[in-house]
Amino acid sequence: MKEKSNILIIGAGLCGSLLALRMAQRGHEVTLVEKRPDLRKETQDAGRSINLALSDRGLKGLRLAGVEEAAKKLCIPMHGRMIHDRKGATFLSKYSGRTNEYINSISRPGLNMLLLDKAEKMPNVTLKFNHGCKTVDLENASATFKKYDTNEEVTLAGDIILGTDGAGSSVRKSMFNHKKFLFSFSQEWLTHGYKEISIPPAEDGGYRTYINALHIWPRGEDMLIALPNLDGSFTVTLFLPYSNSDYCFDTLTTREMVHEYFNKEFPDAVELMPHLAEEFFSNPTGPLGTIKCSPWSSYGKTLLLGDAAHAIVPFYGQGMNASFEDVVVFDEILEKFSSEGKESHWAEIFQTYEAARKKDTDAIADLAVDNFHEMKEHTASPLFQKKRKLETAFEAEFPEKYYSKYSLVTFNENITYSDALHRGRAQDKAILNLIDDGKLPDSFSLEEKLEKVKKETEEILHDDAVVRNLK
Repeated sequence: MKEKSNILIIGAGLCGSLLALRMAQRGHEVTLVEKRPDLRKETQDAGRSINLALSDRGLKGLRLAGVEEAAKKLCIPMHGRMIHDRKGATFLSKYSGRTNEYINSISRPGLNMLLLDKAEKMPNVTLKFNHGCKTVDLENASATFKKYDTNEEVTLAGDIILGTDGAGSSVRKSMFNHKKFLFSFSQEWLTHGYKEISIPPAEDGGYRTYINALHIWPRGEDMLIALPNLDGSFTVTLFLPYSNSDYCFDTLTTREMVHEYFNKEFPDAVELMPHLAEEFFSNPTGPLGTIKCSPWSSYGKTLLLGDAAHAIVPFYGQGMNASFEDVVVFDEILEKFSSEGKESHWAEIFQTYEAARKKDTDAIADLAVDNFHEMKEHTASPLFQKKRKLETAFEAEFPEKYYSKYSLVTFNENITYSDALHRGRAQDKAILNLIDDGKLPDSFSLEEKLEKVKKETEEILHDDAVVRNLK
């Protein structure tokens, strides 16, 4: 009989809920603890991202736990980026030339509630809400919580603690403050913040603009995006510098300034947002940052997963997907150890997991920052559009021979993020150089262009490998 453990999971967001469900399916006794109230009973605060982009890596995690089909019922397919220029003209830039590749807009609270419902139905899962984690005893796998409804303190323990309590992780803070534990931590903020607004449903309950796309208003330094919701609305997010700009969060302090800015930069969007000023001032301004740390585990008793270990900016739509992939990788390692009769060798399991995973979470963090600049500065540029048009043609005509960087990251769950980063960056460099140098003339067939791009890509990858080996 396999040995099972008592697992204390701190943080019942998306990653923690999926992890709790999967650990329970493996037969472990799970206590899942969350500082917030049960979101199935209380509405979340306005201003927090309510919809996310779900793609193949995330779907693989949901499939592992048997909830993929239920989650798909909450999804709206988005086949590409709908780019809006200053004059209101639009064009659709598809994510892939393959018709079966698209991302999905999904409700964060809706998916979280689905996972909590599934976890709660497991006989070996206990849910506790309104429990704020104060300190963690890393060596003994116990944690002290404040019960917000009664103000009393309680201590909960397990054989191990899995910390999935997000970017502001209390578990990670306990590791950082532990004097006997050498812990490295970095936090890098963008100079931009974000604020959410909404496009309400049309009078007939339908959508005010095209539903099956992620809408982008790229403006160089600023950017507006919108994702569809099932109720006919869109969640709109403004990305704007905090300061040092004519229009920034420091200067948009009056209704008049807000309307002046939006009418200048996003006139077609203004028509869709009747509550623009009210929502701008009532919703909070959120920061955007990247968190990296190591090690992720301590004393073979505590492990960080999801945003607690590797928070990233949202511009590749991979934050949730990366966290769900954490669960997949962790489960694969557990399965390997279980087959060897070592299911409770947690110290070795944790070290193996981090060794397998950290390079990939570092890679997607870097890719997300890259995509921030690409989305706000380059998506509407002629050179970038030539590149995307060519890549889409490659994928449509030669679906097994070419995958863009975006496709490698988003639609190829069996390729690691780090491999996608190296190959994707090389491909981007190759295509842009060849187009700019006039080395892909119209006289070339599409197949000849592909061979030219592939050859140039391999040369860049070879040069990059040489440089990495010399370091």
